[in-house]
Parts: sequence; C-alpha cells; structure tokens
Amino acid sequence: MMAPTSRALESMVKMEPIEKRRIGIMGGTFDPIHVGHLMLAQWALDGLSLDEVWLVPTGMSYMKASRQILPGEERLHMTELAVCDNDRFRCLDLEVRREGYTYSYETLEELRNLYPEEEFYFILGADCLFAIEGWKAPERIFGCCTLVAAVRGDRNLSEMEAKRKELMEKFRPERGIVLLPFLSMSLSSTEIRERVRKGQSVRYLVPDRVLAYIREKGFYQS
Repeated sequence: MMAPTSRALESMVKMEPIEKRRIGIMGGTFDPIHVGHLMLAQWALDGLSLDEVWLVPTGMSYMKASRQILPGEERLHMTELAVCDNDRFRCLDLEVRREGYTYSYETLEELRNLYPEEEFYFILGADCLFAIEGWKAPERIFGCCTLVAAVRGDRNLSEMEAKRKELMEKFRPERGIVLLPFLSMSLSSTEIRERVRKGQSVRYLVPDRVLAYIREKGFYQS
C-alpha cells in the first residue's frame, strides 16, 4: 500500500471536523406520557435547534419508590406509541432494562459512552432545577450535558435565573445551564390518572394511541 503524498496529507489535515449532532434527553416516569411532555420536547427541539429528542422512561425511580407505578415495559410502550409518528423523537429502553434503582447520572454517562459523537442536552421541568442538588451525584450530571430547564408559570424568570447562577457557581458545568421559555401549563400525569380513576375523559390530554392503550388495558381505574 502506497503512503499518502504530502499533498494528500495536507488535504487530510485541512478537513473540517465532523459537527456533533445536538440531542435532547428527556427522562420521566411517563405514567402516562401526556401532551405536556411532548410539547416540551418539541419546544426544546425548535428552541435549541436540536437534531433529535430522545425520551427515556424511568425504570425503578428511587424518588418514587413509595408509589406504585405501572411496569416499565408498559410505560415504555406508551411512550413508543406517543412518538411513533415523529421521526425526530426516539424512545430509549435503557433505564427500563437496568436492574435496581435508576439514576439520571448513570443514564447520561451511559449515553455519553455509547454516543461520544453526540452533544447532549438534558431537558428538565422548572421544578427540577430547584431540586437537582438533592439528586444522586448532581456533579456527574453537569459533567455530561448542557442542562435545559423549562421556564413556566410556576416559577418566574428572575427566580430561575438566580438559581441558574447559583448552580453555575457551585458546580461550574463546562456546558452550562440554559433556560428555555415554555408555555404556562399545570398538566400532570397525576391529574390524568385521577381523571381516569373518576371515569372522566382524558381525551386531548394524551395522544390518541396512548388513550386507546390505556382503555384497552384498563390502566388507572382503581
């Protein structure tokens, strides 16, 4: 095999580096996934010029161990149903497959190792920005990604900006913390489960495919 010429070597040196894809990561119990989750994912996709958003249903969350939640496979399937018609959304099963409690820092480190060519943005609700210091190994979360916190009506912008600066000074994350303007809405999975339990409609609150699956399986009725 012939060695490359000096001109070929010069051309190789001048090649532009491959630009990393920008991937949003959005975790959650998704019990069930609802339109608020999907709207936030789309807001982040557009607002941060992301290439894709990957949704990650939790396995056994240490923060919700006291509450009975649907098996991971069922919540995973509902999430898959919710995103199947959007080619820029993906659903990952890595937390559902993991044994024992699941921690965000483990998921983010696993993704960084699996996809070193990607640049990750961890998408959170506003309340999580104020709670993340109490999560397992928050410094390792900041070391893996850019943190993205949705600015909603339950927290005003000045409060969130103050908390952002506080976290930046405490953890000094290389990739920083971004505040993402979002709609003011109070929709929650808890409210949806309660409405189903009472026999009230959740149409338009969850995707049609998810609603059909909830009815088929009889979830949340007792």
